[in-house]
Amino acid sequence: MQQPPNLLAELQLWDQRLKINPRNPQAYVRRGMVRFKLAQIQASIADFDQAEALQPALTPYLWQRGLSYYYAEQFEAGARQFELDLQVNHQDVEETVWRFLCLARSQGLAPARTSLIPVKTDSRPIMARIYRLFAGDCSSEDVLLGGQQEGSRGAFYANLYVGLFYEAAHQKTLARPYLVKAADEYCLDDYMWHLARVHCYLRGWF
Repeated sequence: MQQPPNLLAELQLWDQRLKINPRNPQAYVRRGMVRFKLAQIQASIADFDQAEALQPALTPYLWQRGLSYYYAEQFEAGARQFELDLQVNHQDVEETVWRFLCLARSQGLAPARTSLIPVKTDSRPIMARIYRLFAGDCSSEDVLLGGQQEGSRGAFYANLYVGLFYEAAHQKTLARPYLVKAADEYCLDDYMWHLARVHCYLRGWF
């Protein structure tokens, strides 16, 4: 995966700041996020772990580590991280869905759906459709249509999560075009857009 020059420069910036102040937990979080964007998955986890060691109160806010656990195939650890996150942000569809994805990989699709945590008030309309998709209450076509109606950001999230849903269902042939489209066609200033790129890179689709 070709790395954007700004990410490499950002990594150097956080390296330098941590040399000056190696006990800054937020700096470790920020460097961990950059490392994840660069597909340095284990290194990102190490940074999030160091941030937690320096400031244990951060634990339920380290949703980024949950994503890194997923791509490190540490699915049980990922599910635990998102469960902690949901204790402080219990109406977030994305963290609920990522818990589902981790459980689907570690236990299977049916147990993941049975234990799907209810979410009623996520403020983003596309997320309501995505939640219903994972709950088995609407189709991927409904999600994609809803995304198109919400512009590029909605379309990105629709393609990303439809692709992730198909992958959780062991339908990688169906998953691939949606995830590649999310990474290729929408260049958003959004951590999840970088996740789409990392996903495709790690799957060998770039």
